[in-house]
Amino acid sequence: MPKTAPLRTRRGQLAEPMSSLGELLRQWLPRQRWFAGKDRPVAELGLLSMTELFPGCLHLLVHTGQGSVPSPGGAPPAGDCYQLLLGVREQPSPRLGRAIIGQVQDGPLAGRTVYDALHDPRTAQLLLERFRHSGKAGPLRFEADPARPVPGGLAPRLLDAEQSNSSLIYGDEFILKLFRRIQPGVNPDLEVPDALARQGCGRVPAPVAWMRTTHPYGATLGVLQPFLHGASDGWTLSLNALAAGDEFTVQAHELGQAMGDVHLALASAFPVGAPGENGRTAAAMTERLTAAAHCVPALQPFVPGLRAAFAALSTCDWGPPAQRIHGDLHLGQVLRAGRDWFVIDFEGEPSRPLAERRSAHSPVRDIAGMLRSFDYAARQRRPWRPEWARRCREAFCAGYAARAGWDPRKKHGLLRAYETDRAVYEVLYEARHRPDWLPVPMAAIERLAVRGD
Repeated sequence: MPKTAPLRTRRGQLAEPMSSLGELLRQWLPRQRWFAGKDRPVAELGLLSMTELFPGCLHLLVHTGQGSVPSPGGAPPAGDCYQLLLGVREQPSPRLGRAIIGQVQDGPLAGRTVYDALHDPRTAQLLLERFRHSGKAGPLRFEADPARPVPGGLAPRLLDAEQSNSSLIYGDEFILKLFRRIQPGVNPDLEVPDALARQGCGRVPAPVAWMRTTHPYGATLGVLQPFLHGASDGWTLSLNALAAGDEFTVQAHELGQAMGDVHLALASAFPVGAPGENGRTAAAMTERLTAAAHCVPALQPFVPGLRAAFAALSTCDWGPPAQRIHGDLHLGQVLRAGRDWFVIDFEGEPSRPLAERRSAHSPVRDIAGMLRSFDYAARQRRPWRPEWARRCREAFCAGYAARAGWDPRKKHGLLRAYETDRAVYEVLYEARHRPDWLPVPMAAIERLAVRGD
């Protein structure tokens, strides 16, 4: 293994790297899948904290600022904080390949090659050792549940499928999720599974260790959880069923039961609010619709019907009380191992403020997200299978009602409004990022605007 020269100055302090790394990171960051605002160059780049985790590996929190681009219904973001683990070597291994960021040309790191250290098996193994034992490294804090020990020597592999974060699998026994975009406060993906474990809810893998920082602010940086070896996500299972011409109603019913269990556990683990203020919720949904229609002209013919769906929400009964929810529920956020369903990724929508993701919402929002996901699955290949989706939606709601004690289908106006709001969000997302997928949410928009079912 190539030797790594020390990264310390004569005074024992870490050398300031941003003068050397700035230009390399400006070019590299926008190319990463987890980086927000890929359509804008990095205009500002500042160092918030830096810690040498072990020789040859720097942990950085960096602040990025980008040029102003108006966003629907709001001001452009002032900037973001990102977590980076950078390897520094004089002679990097050729196996690092695309993980290499570049060679530093000047400054204290001149002549060395910098790379994304998560691609380095040695770094990944040393990182696990940090998680296995509670301790400190500068502003970083590693904490572990002593009741759930983690064995050492587990072989690491980096998942390629991650979008907003990065994950490492250790020996097919544990999964480490490292959050890339960092916000102050406890991340729901640590807070919620930990609380549900204390409730005895077996539908969610419990955290065994976690990493946080105390500077520049308190924030969760990563969570280590059991890995469900051999499990398949709901999206893959549903597409396999469609390809084979099979129904998915039994699985959808059982998935509804699982979500009913999770919502009940969440209601016990966290404070429950009053039923949502439907008038205020309808106004917010209408505002989002107006902004989206301004950006996506295809929405405009359907705006009157969609507004009617939101207006009807104001006259609905209160519905279920507000509570903690998943926040970004779809078929890719659930796993089936054996005959059991498990729910993962409680981070919520990473683009939303953390305070919003940790607040109480109507559980109907989660239900609407899953119903839209069935519709997405049914439209992945032609001929589209709207009846397949309808049967899955019915089965999911029936399973949920059997556990939760109330039937989403009997809250028609409430469910229609939340599903419409979700479909509007999907239209905006697809128009910006995946134009070829735009017909999928647009088909739902037409259904919800015209018939409202």
